[in-house]
Amino acid sequence: MTEVTQHGQSPTTPSEGPSLQPLLHDLASCVAAPGVLLTALDGQLRRGGVSGWYVGDVRLLDRWEVSVTGSDLDVVRAEHRGTARHAFTYLARSIGDLSTADPTVRIDRVRELSAGDLREELVVESTGGRPVEVELHVDLGTDLAPMPEIKQGRAGAPLPARAVAGGLEWETSEGAVRVVAEGDAADVAADAGRLTWRFTLDRGQSRTIVLRATTTVPALFGGGRPAPWSAEAVAGDVRLERAVRQGLADLEGLLLDDAGDRFLAAGSPWFLTLFGRDSLWAARMLVPLDPGLALSTLRALARRQGSGDDPATEEQPGKILHEVRKATLDLGEQRLPPLYYGSVDATPLFVCVLADAFAWGADRSEVAALLPAARACLEWVLAQAGPSGWLTYIDHTGEGLANQGWKDSHDGIQFADGRLAEPPISLSEVQAYAYEAAVRGGALLAELGADPVPGLEEWAADLRARFATDFWVDDAGGGHVAVALDRHGERVDSVASNQGHLLGTGVLDDEAATRVAGLLVDSRLDSGFGLRTLSAESPRFSRLSYHGGTVWPHDTAIAVRGLAAVGRYDDAAGLAAGLVRAAEAFDDRLPELYGGDSAADVARPSAYPAACRPQAWSAAAPVACLVALSGLRPDPASGTLSHPGRTTGRLGAWSLRGLRLGGHPFGVAVDPDGRVSVTLPPGSPLRVVEEIRAD
Repeated sequence: MTEVTQHGQSPTTPSEGPSLQPLLHDLASCVAAPGVLLTALDGQLRRGGVSGWYVGDVRLLDRWEVSVTGSDLDVVRAEHRGTARHAFTYLARSIGDLSTADPTVRIDRVRELSAGDLREELVVESTGGRPVEVELHVDLGTDLAPMPEIKQGRAGAPLPARAVAGGLEWETSEGAVRVVAEGDAADVAADAGRLTWRFTLDRGQSRTIVLRATTTVPALFGGGRPAPWSAEAVAGDVRLERAVRQGLADLEGLLLDDAGDRFLAAGSPWFLTLFGRDSLWAARMLVPLDPGLALSTLRALARRQGSGDDPATEEQPGKILHEVRKATLDLGEQRLPPLYYGSVDATPLFVCVLADAFAWGADRSEVAALLPAARACLEWVLAQAGPSGWLTYIDHTGEGLANQGWKDSHDGIQFADGRLAEPPISLSEVQAYAYEAAVRGGALLAELGADPVPGLEEWAADLRARFATDFWVDDAGGGHVAVALDRHGERVDSVASNQGHLLGTGVLDDEAATRVAGLLVDSRLDSGFGLRTLSAESPRFSRLSYHGGTVWPHDTAIAVRGLAAVGRYDDAAGLAAGLVRAAEAFDDRLPELYGGDSAADVARPSAYPAACRPQAWSAAAPVACLVALSGLRPDPASGTLSHPGRTTGRLGAWSLRGLRLGGHPFGVAVDPDGRVSVTLPPGSPLRVVEEIRAD
């Protein structure tokens, strides 16, 4: 994710010091991409912070408050775990039948968000023995502020509304936003931004008010719902079951559409668009549920694949983009163009995801249609690795990302003594992605009858040999893989989570893989709630440092995949269990990241206040962990599913249905002893083979 920059002075309160990014952790989040609604936990949308209804990176409403004359509203029910539907119940205790201690006036509020509009239903009910006069108000407002300004803590001034039939409207140069009552006329006070209804309720009577907000502000992409998958987990540990269910629901809310091709937006609210790295990893984690999502994501990226050299955008022939926006993303110290290519890892990941989709039985002709793009990716890898032999990055513009791997904050890549690495930088995990892409991409080209990329096989073999020596750090504990090489070729020697991305790529020999696996479950990295991004022994370690001590669920899930790939199922399950514990602390919705607190010290990890929720690769993490812990190995050519007889029972008993190989559904289960079984529907052409473990 793009690092948050904090700078400048608030335009309204300059004496208060630097403007800070608004907090997200204490808001209710409704997502139906490209729309998102952020409110207080009681359901009220109050002016201030990042709260608002957004479409296309524009805040369309920053106020939507319900009130009644003569009484406060006390919230007694708040259902805000749903992705696109939230519900609240309020009591107006100071009006109604006051002869009884029981409240008699109740308001039920249900809101439903879709890609381009917002619907809210208010049901006012009286159970008192006397008639009650109700004066209901809905106060509305907007600043129509762009997301980059809000992200920097800068809110716009409230804009004037104009009255329209049944409601209010505001206009911007990009379009208009309108809120109207459906079928129940309100008194409209445009100057105050208020809609009012006055009515009398007898005992048992209710009044229903329906409001709909719509907009003509264009979004860059359309909504991608409904989800193309149908999956469900059942587990003895209900926390695991809920984390999978919430994750799948959130993923559906993050689906966007580009010319008929679905993909997952990176996260809400800051990254509700196409990201190379994030969209690819999220799709990759879901390949066993739906290879088609991987293919459509690849097509969306291939349409924007680099075709020329442009230093201003970092575009290069064959390169896969970092992110897409409607306009320049101006964060002050950073100014990213609408189509920005500052990512060193998205290009090899493109090939890896295509290989995964093919391995899970994606349509052969659709895979073949993407081979030219994959070939261009591999040619980019070879071209970029030419000077040093490694894939490196450096920001040439001075306004782009200083670090261009997934740890893209300014201090994301640091030495064990706390020094920051100087670019050009060669990240360890990027070399692993490139090696995997070269090996599997070359095999895919051969399988589908395409010509090989000249020199690719030899380059991959040479990279693996050099990686073993150039990236290895000897230390008293047995050594580890450096995070990166800096501009001088010096090993960036901190112990960090990047190592988890190496397992399963083939870049490590068995001895190095064993050492890396041991480090991943060491208490310096394993917090008990997942994998810390940086060792707790680092001098720059902080439990709430963006990439310097926090836990990112996707990072942990990638390590789980890697550990399982080298047969360390019990260790993998230990990390996955940490995510389950963390999910419970965040109402089952794993955020973008959270604090690197130790589970030995606290019952729940700290929230990272500005973390996106939901975040696609975090939402996909529970499913990715379960698939990895099943040990499944697909062979689409023969329609065979192979699996070990036993993996681990460390997560207890669980099952996952809705998996697909070549379009054919199946389910997998692991019992409390770690025994694996696969279930096929009647008449399935798939074949299941239990692998015999050689001792």
